[in-house]
Amino acid sequence: MDRETQVTERRRAPVIQPGYTFATITDKISSIVLARPVTNSWLVGFGFAGLITMMLLYAIGYLFVRGVGIWGVNIPVAWGFAIVNFVWWIGIGHAGTLISAILLLLRQQWRNSINRFAEAMTLFAVACAGLFPLLHLGRPWLFYWLFPYPNSMTYWPQFRSPLVWDVFAVSTYFTISLVFWFIGLIPDLATLRDRAENRWAAMIYGILAMGWRGSARHWKRYEKAYLLLAGLATPLVLSVHTVVSFDFAIAILPGWHTTIFPPYFVAGAIYSGFAMVLMLAIPIRKWYALEDFITIRHLENSAKVMLATGLIVAYGYATEAFMGWYSGNDLDAFLLWNRLHGPYHLTYYALLFANVGFPQVLWFRKWRTRPGLLFLVSAVILTGMWIERFVIVVISLHRDFLNSSWGMYYPTKWDWMTFIGTLGFFCFAFFLFVRILPMISIFEMRTLLPEAEVKEAE
Repeated sequence: MDRETQVTERRRAPVIQPGYTFATITDKISSIVLARPVTNSWLVGFGFAGLITMMLLYAIGYLFVRGVGIWGVNIPVAWGFAIVNFVWWIGIGHAGTLISAILLLLRQQWRNSINRFAEAMTLFAVACAGLFPLLHLGRPWLFYWLFPYPNSMTYWPQFRSPLVWDVFAVSTYFTISLVFWFIGLIPDLATLRDRAENRWAAMIYGILAMGWRGSARHWKRYEKAYLLLAGLATPLVLSVHTVVSFDFAIAILPGWHTTIFPPYFVAGAIYSGFAMVLMLAIPIRKWYALEDFITIRHLENSAKVMLATGLIVAYGYATEAFMGWYSGNDLDAFLLWNRLHGPYHLTYYALLFANVGFPQVLWFRKWRTRPGLLFLVSAVILTGMWIERFVIVVISLHRDFLNSSWGMYYPTKWDWMTFIGTLGFFCFAFFLFVRILPMISIFEMRTLLPEAEVKEAE
């Protein structure tokens, strides 16, 4: 078999394994929520994530009492873990919108198995990201000052500040993503309503289904609304992280003042977002026996997207290095030297290994199709993207224009507790999601069946 034939067969490979019908798909997915008993492994994971979430609440409570001085921020590193974690979490949320909206508009059917939990991942990641700017304010109970609202002092936010842009970008992104996710859930909520044996569960699912009966009029309006929201969400994939990059790009600080940041940040966001999708998809398909729905094809396609965006990120690193050495700007040249030889040089080398070197194994199909290796690569990429944000923020700040302003940044235990606590909150929310809502879209999976294609043809 020649190479062209192999490529053609892979493209024609089924998105869902043969042998399934409308009824069996509905039974398998809905039974995870309605019939599957609560296992000890789920309870252990949920309990551990809950404990980590409690640690987050304790760290936030202590922060309210003592102030941001408990963090490692200082002069000149006034932005520390808070902005690093904010950018990292926002980036993770990008894959869900890309899978749901852009791939829907491009009619990529392989998205149907992973779009539901990718959308949930987006919401939980944005919720984690939104905590850090609020806590970094110093007086988080006054966060509403960032919104334009009528007040007796006739004060308005400073619209030229990129931090205000962040408020509008992130709040819009979260709102559209939430509505898009909920609209996609409505047909499946109606399915759970009709199949639930518990009266209270049926009533709750019925309220959330908003009177869905599956009539032709319902489907017509649903498809219009879903496509409209997909069209609204698509530019958000590009705009949100572009606005986040403006936090740095409009500054005059070497390492931040560069026009490459918007596309560089967007590519990095999709890069880390798909890594998180794989880290969730691989255990889910194993624990819930969903290998027939989340197939190797889904994992391989996600790995290809990671490889493509990783090359864009590598190009951004190369451009930064080239401009640092050959632009003739002594400050930019010193910044690059500081990254390579300064006190944080090990973090920069770890960044290059995790984001550029190790992911090159994705060039080989036999490694792209091994779930265990993909899980490892995804974990390394997520670590590398977090280190990238640390390098951008801390190394650019800790040695300012004046030698007298130089300093070091050391995160405290409260920084680590807050960051690890958001990881626990993310897992806590995801454990709840897979327990009470269908993690795979039931009605979209049914459209992949051959009999659905026959009905459409008739």
